[in-house]
Amino acid sequence: MPCPICQKETDKKYRPFCSKRCADIDLAKWMSGSYAVPSQDPDDAEKALDEVLRLAASQSDTPEKPH
Repeated sequence: MPCPICQKETDKKYRPFCSKRCADIDLAKWMSGSYAVPSQDPDDAEKALDEVLRLAASQSDTPEKPH
């Protein structure tokens, strides 16, 4: 089975990836939300918007650190 990121031969140590680099790229995609399953349910969109607004509000309440 080839590496899902670069299609090279997989390494048993990093399976299913070929290297730590490809494993890290995959992890970054998960963390950034690139791997998201689209939904047609309007409630899902509303919940997601509420969460984004909640996070934005909590970040704006945090005082900025001086540079």
